[in-house]
Amino acid sequence: MDKLEETEDLAQVAADDDLAVREAAYEKFVWDNLKRNYIGNYLHGMLGMTGFRLVNAPTFLPAYLFAVSGSNTIVGLALALQQVGGIISPIFGATKVEHRTKVMPAAMWMGGLGRLAILGMGVAGWFLSGQPLVWALLFFILMFGIFMGAQRVVFNVLMSKVIPISRRGRLQAWRNATGGLIAAILAWVAGKYFVDANLFGNGYGTTFIFAFLLTSAGLWALQLLLREPEPPTVRAQGRFRDRLRDFPALIAQDKAYAFFLVVQMLATSARIATPFYILYVGRVIGADGATVGLLSFAFLGADTVSNLVWGYLGDKTGFRLVLIVSILGWMAATLMLLNLHDVTSIFAAFALLGASLSGYMMAANTMILEFGARDDLPMRIAVSATAESITATAGPLVGGVVAEIYGYDVVFMASLGFLVAAFVILLTAVRDPRRRLAA
Repeated sequence: MDKLEETEDLAQVAADDDLAVREAAYEKFVWDNLKRNYIGNYLHGMLGMTGFRLVNAPTFLPAYLFAVSGSNTIVGLALALQQVGGIISPIFGATKVEHRTKVMPAAMWMGGLGRLAILGMGVAGWFLSGQPLVWALLFFILMFGIFMGAQRVVFNVLMSKVIPISRRGRLQAWRNATGGLIAAILAWVAGKYFVDANLFGNGYGTTFIFAFLLTSAGLWALQLLLREPEPPTVRAQGRFRDRLRDFPALIAQDKAYAFFLVVQMLATSARIATPFYILYVGRVIGADGATVGLLSFAFLGADTVSNLVWGYLGDKTGFRLVLIVSILGWMAATLMLLNLHDVTSIFAAFALLGASLSGYMMAANTMILEFGARDDLPMRIAVSATAESITATAGPLVGGVVAEIYGYDVVFMASLGFLVAAFVILLTAVRDPRRRLAA
């Protein structure tokens, strides 16, 4: 028995030594290829974020939907469909990559299909009108949500493999800042020269075509430049329904992560008001194409500048502080919209909103990479994305109905309530995972 135990001990030592060697080789590969992978991720994020922000900003798409449908409910339904698409697709994306040593092929497929959905929105505006255009937009928005949910998991996993934790904040800062600058300028140009001029028969459709071209260029830049390492360990391939059953255990094993999920869900619920900011402005001061472009510029321009602050602050202090400050800013922006109705104040409110939402997105997406074990990362990202999508699905739809019946003020107050709850839980129950890791 002693010899058997000795043999087993030697085998375990050899296995541990082999794993240590592979971990060291993995780490060396990451640092040896950091410059190339940094540039690839920068170009992909800069160009991709430019296009996606034009679609996701609370200006062009809500204004477009209202222009073709005349209904707050349709605006809410469209944004709800986008979130419905993101409920299951993150889990699907995680199950497709968590057992693979290389995830870039899946990233190209999922990213490419998401971009085709934007192309569909643009082309539909050129060739359809009336009710067929409304139905086409609803379909492509749903498809956009499905593929964006899946690609969120894949591209976050990819970044975690090739960018060390100490470099992620500044990478996101510069790629989001330059991408936001381009998006802000393009937003102003699109509002003034595309939408108002009804370029090529549909200014909104033309704007989305430009968004498709920019995001596609970013994807191909990543494909050409990225060198992906093979991790020392990966999870065994599991069935979709089996991985769903693992959700409770994955959440329960880390209380800080569980409360972080609650914060995410509450903050996402606060987006009940997001599609209606621009419609509220239209009621208060009017919102022609030039106004939509100007407020998009404020939103995206503030996003651009603030990303530099958020990224470096997060690298230095951890992203919990970024999350706290951004939620406070989000609340302040909502209060400004409710109480200050001159053009300058509304411009400032949209700028503060853009800065705050960009800080929230950077903090939430980066903190999730720092909880728990590496092999569980794809499914952990999927859990967060699915939790966000569940709460975000009903929000815009309910918000549309509430806005029709009770007005925008009630929707904004509900959003504030969710933000206050998220802020309190974040302060009292969520410990910074980076500080815990260092300890």
